[in-house]
Amino acid sequence: MTPSRTPEPHPSGTGNSRAGRREWTALVVLMLPLMLVSMDVSVLYFAVPAISADLAPSGTQQLWIFDIYAFVLAGLLMTMGSLGDRIGRRRLLLIGAVAFGAASVCAAYANSAEMLIAARAVLGIGGATLMPSTMALVRNMFWDAGQRAKAIGIWSAVMTGGVALGSVLSGVLVEHFWWGSVFLVNLPAMVLLLVLTPLLIPEFKNPEPGRFDLLSVPLSMAAVLPVVYGLKEISSEGFRVPYLVSLVVGLGFAALFLHRQRTIASPLIPMALFRGRGFGPAVSLNLIAAFAMLGSAYFTTQYLQSVLGKSAMEAALWALLPSVLIGPAAPVATVLVQRGVARSRVVAGGFVLAAGGYGLLTAAGTESMWLVLAGAGVLAAGIITVMSQMTDLALGAAPPHRAGAAASLLETGQEFGGALGMAVLGSIGTAVYRHEVTDKAPPGLPAEAHETLAGALAVARHLPAHTAETLTTTARTAFTDGMNTASLAAALILLLTAALAHRTKQTPNGLELSNPPVSEDGPEISSPSGV
Repeated sequence: MTPSRTPEPHPSGTGNSRAGRREWTALVVLMLPLMLVSMDVSVLYFAVPAISADLAPSGTQQLWIFDIYAFVLAGLLMTMGSLGDRIGRRRLLLIGAVAFGAASVCAAYANSAEMLIAARAVLGIGGATLMPSTMALVRNMFWDAGQRAKAIGIWSAVMTGGVALGSVLSGVLVEHFWWGSVFLVNLPAMVLLLVLTPLLIPEFKNPEPGRFDLLSVPLSMAAVLPVVYGLKEISSEGFRVPYLVSLVVGLGFAALFLHRQRTIASPLIPMALFRGRGFGPAVSLNLIAAFAMLGSAYFTTQYLQSVLGKSAMEAALWALLPSVLIGPAAPVATVLVQRGVARSRVVAGGFVLAAGGYGLLTAAGTESMWLVLAGAGVLAAGIITVMSQMTDLALGAAPPHRAGAAASLLETGQEFGGALGMAVLGSIGTAVYRHEVTDKAPPGLPAEAHETLAGALAVARHLPAHTAETLTTTARTAFTDGMNTASLAAALILLLTAALAHRTKQTPNGLELSNPPVSEDGPEISSPSGV
C-alpha cells in the first residue's frame, strides 16, 4: 500500500486544500495555451509548399522556419520558469499570451522568409513563457494530491494530443484558406485566455525571490541550444564533426551553468530542488520517456508516408488513431496510485507497456499499417502513464514557490530526451538502412539514394521502371528493417528503465532514490482577488 499523504495547507490560509469549480474551470482555460504551444511544433507540416510558393525561401531559410521555434522554446524554458517564480506566474502567462498572439499575426502576414523566421522566433519566446507557467499554476491551484494528479494527467494528455492535432489542423486550414491561417487560429484562444485568466486564476509568486541573475540566462541558452542542435542534426545527417563539436560546446557551457547555480546566492535554477524526494529521479525518468516518444515518432511518420505511400494529409489523419489509447492512460494511472498501487509499480508498468509497443514495431513489415499504428498507440499510452506520474511527483516534491523552476526543468529535460531519442534511434535506423541499400540496391545510384528513404524515392522517380521498382522496394524494406532494429534497442532500454523504476524506494511522496527532502520552504504569495 502507498501511504497516504497529509494534505498541504492552502495559501489562502483557510485550511481547505480541495479545488472547487473555479479551479477546474481555470484548468480548462490553461489548456488553451498549452494546446496551441504543442500544436505549433507540427502546424507547418502542410503549410510548407504554400509558404515556399509565396515567400520563395532558400533551403536554409526553410529549415530555420521549421526549427527556430523549437530552438528558442528549449533555450528559454529555464529562464522563463525562474522569471515566473519572481514576477508571478499569471503575469508571465498573460505577457506570453500577448507575445504569442502578436507573433501569430506577424507570422500570418509575413511578406518575406526573414520576417517569418523572426515571427517564429518570437512565437518560441511566447511558448517558453506559456508552458512552465501553465504547469506551475496547476501546482499552485491544486493543493490536494489526488486532484493535482488528475489535473496533471489532463495536462499531459492535452500536450501530447496537441502535437498530433497540429499537423491535421494545418492540412485542413491550408486546403480551405491560405497558409497564414495556421497562425491566425491562435488568436481567438489567446483573446479568451487574456479575458478569463484574471477572473479565474489568482497570482502566485515567490515572496523572496532574490536578485535575478542575468548572466545565467545566456549561460543556460549556450548550454541547451548547441546540445539540442547537435542531437537534431545527428538524427538526420549522422555523426559529423561539426555536430559533435556542438555537443561538446553545449556540455561545456552546461558545466559552467551548473557551477554558477551552485555558487551564487540567487540561482536561476536552485540546486536544492534536486534534494526533494523524488525530484531528480522524476526528471530523469521523464527524460527517458521523452526519448522513447520522439524516437518512435521519427520512424512512424516516415513509415506512413514513405513506406506505405500515404499522402501527408492521409498520414496525419491515420496518425491520430493511436491517440485513442492516450486519453485514458493518465487517468487510469492516477486511479491506480490513489487506490494504493505503489507509484514505482505503475511507472514500471508504463515503461513495460511502452516496451511492448516497441515490440510490435519490431515485427512490422512493409505493409503493416495496423501493426505500426497499434504499436504507436500502446507505446504512447505507456509513455503518458510515466510522464503524468513523473510530472506529478516532481511538482509535488518541489516547494510551491519554486514551481516555475521545477516545471521548466521537467520541460527542458523533455526537450533533451526527445532530441536524444531521435538522434540515437534515428542513427541506429539509418545505419541499418545504409548497410542494406549499399548491399542490395542496383549499382551506380546517386549518393542520396544510400542516405535516406526520401532520397531513394526521389532518385527512383528518374529511373527506368524496373530499376525504380527495385530501388523503391529495397529502400522501403531497408528502412523498415532499420525501424525494427531501433525499436528492439528502444524496447531493451525501456525494460531496463522499468526494472530501475521498480527497484526504487517507495515513500509517502512516491518514488525516491534515497534523496532527503527539500530543506527550503516558504509561503507562496497568492492573490485570490486577481490583483
